[in-house]
Amino acid sequence: MPDEPLPFPPSDEPAHGDVGPAEVARTDDVPADAPRPGARAVTLTLSMLVSAAVFAVMLVVPTAYAVSSPGPTKDVLGEDQGKPLITISGAPTYPSTGELHLTTVSATGGPGYPSTPLRVLQGWFSPWSNVQPREVLFPDAGETREQVDKANQQAMVSSQENASVAALTELGYEVPATLTVAGAVQGSHAEGVVQTGDIIVALDGTPLPDYQSLLDGLAGVEAGDTITLTVRRNGAEKDLTIETGTKVDGSAMIGVYIDPTFDMPVDITISIDGIGGPSAGTMFALGIVDKMTKLDEANGEVIAGTGTIDVNGAVGPIGGIRQKLEGARRDGATWFLAPASNCKEVVGHVPGDLHVAKIATLHEAREAMTAIGAGKGASLPTCTAG
Repeated sequence: MPDEPLPFPPSDEPAHGDVGPAEVARTDDVPADAPRPGARAVTLTLSMLVSAAVFAVMLVVPTAYAVSSPGPTKDVLGEDQGKPLITISGAPTYPSTGELHLTTVSATGGPGYPSTPLRVLQGWFSPWSNVQPREVLFPDAGETREQVDKANQQAMVSSQENASVAALTELGYEVPATLTVAGAVQGSHAEGVVQTGDIIVALDGTPLPDYQSLLDGLAGVEAGDTITLTVRRNGAEKDLTIETGTKVDGSAMIGVYIDPTFDMPVDITISIDGIGGPSAGTMFALGIVDKMTKLDEANGEVIAGTGTIDVNGAVGPIGGIRQKLEGARRDGATWFLAPASNCKEVVGHVPGDLHVAKIATLHEAREAMTAIGAGKGASLPTCTAG
């Protein structure tokens, strides 16, 4: 399907009205002294035909480029196709007067969504679009459109669960979880010790009723320390001794992939169609917080933002931050919450009078939302060149 509508829609009507058989011109009807078209007219006609053919080709021929542009935004406090984006049952909710917009990027160049030459030209001349080789954005040449859509949808579902857990934890709820081992990190000391399907129940003798308890327990462990991990395997508990490794930030890691299953104390449903990926997590979490608190944090302001989120509330980097900034400004936002890890891409690329506040956690995002609603946004930390 071409990226742009055809310049002239097809029609069943003749170009110059209904012409019957009796009205068809014959060569012998043309006067002998009729003027013949000159060379200039022929050249002009040919030029127009060639230009039309080139333009038609530019509408449909795929290129080897991917083009990213500002996509639509959605107010997570509002509705999508007549349904609330966020529905909460099992706990009180409160009205909100502000708007919290998740932001998106519209991309062509992937499987099933080719970038035409015209689309590439438009991208090159737009300050808010990004044109790059297709393989940069879509590295798997054999991936199908269905596979891309499925992966994006899975990432969206995961981000919604993370947002719900992080929001409830931020609001003081305990969210019980079953911590199931999905595998061991290759090369770690946990390899060959844990087994896929083990259920982690304690760390150094301290029970782990939820994911946050595991994180709190690891916070007191230094990289290289030996820990005792108690797991339930085949119905019986077993103590495993593991030497911890080192994360990129220098903290300790067990070397275990965990697939948590959460027992949500509040029923939260997020409904949105046509948008995939993990980057809306932070705005979903903020929307849940705003709905579940008496304070009207946004207080009439239009706040946009982006960022992945994990279950403990850490906000992660995303792609297309510049396109999302412009999409937010275009749709009426005056504030934008940007992941701190994206700040280098933000500096010098903030459109119009949009104000940017940097955030690294859901708690910081909540505080920023509250400050903006209270008219104190000027005091918030922002992205700087330093």
